[in-house]
Amino acid sequence: QVQLVESGGGLVQAGDSLRLSCAASGRTFSSYATGWFRQAPGKEREFVAAIRWSGGRTLYGDSVKGRFTISRDNAENTVHLQMNSLKPEDTAVYYCAAARAMTPLTHLDEYDYWGQGTQVTVSS
Repeated sequence: QVQLVESGGGLVQAGDSLRLSCAASGRTFSSYATGWFRQAPGKEREFVAAIRWSGGRTLYGDSVKGRFTISRDNAENTVHLQMNSLKPEDTAVYYCAAARAMTPLTHLDEYDYWGQGTQVTVSS
């Protein structure tokens, strides 16, 4: 069982940066692939970024490539999402997710555990 708690969201202006964190409980967190998804009002939840259980290999959604960076610290049971050059269209609730897998995954139904989400609002 893994529990995930996101933090770091807030209200920023276009062009600013934010760093989201996901704190995980459970001694086996290091064996889970981890991802970030987001959901804007009236839209479906979409893939943002994912990272292999051991770090290293990462995947990104097309809309965030080159701006967002996912990383993890298994010693601290945390995953981060560094978001730079934020745009108003990045406004959404951001969710951390974990999957019983080694490789990074891009489909939300492949993930087994989800956090409650953190709101990110980018003003123009």
